[in-house]
Amino acid sequence: MKIANAASGLAFAAALGMGSAALAQDESFTTFRVLKPGLSVEAAEAALAECRERGYQVAVSVTDRFGVLQVTIRDQLAGAHTPDTSFRKAWTAASFRTDTGELGELTESGEAWAIRNVSNALPLGGGVRVLAGDGDMVAAIGVSGAPSGTEDEACANAGIAAIEDRIAF
Repeated sequence: MKIANAASGLAFAAALGMGSAALAQDESFTTFRVLKPGLSVEAAEAALAECRERGYQVAVSVTDRFGVLQVTIRDQLAGAHTPDTSFRKAWTAASFRTDTGELGELTESGEAWAIRNVSNALPLGGGVRVLAGDGDMVAAIGVSGAPSGTEDEACANAGIAAIEDRIAF
């Protein structure tokens, strides 16, 4: 009888150890969500269409939540600088987890002035975070080429609105 109790005690201890290992593995990884490429393209196309409707030739870039480029679309008459600028706006929004219009205001007031010294950062209006329904950032979109950052931002928001029903989970 003592052997059976000892064996079941060892089995219980082994199970506890395995549970701890499984728990440790779960704590070793993180999960996150990003837009699939098709939705990134759809958002970019919708932002481009909105700017065209308003009479602007622009470039639109979408990055994932980490600032890695997913897509850039440049309208045929948009300036040569606009693809890089749209990417930098999206990258900035993703990197600092703040829309670039807001960052621009913060850097001008001196509150976050150092952001202007970060390579690639471009705190000008037109870079907008793409948020899932629960507020989790899943991408960022940047627009460049409209007459103002406010107009760039409006086009970026139109791109987000085009996919909103599929990310509102």
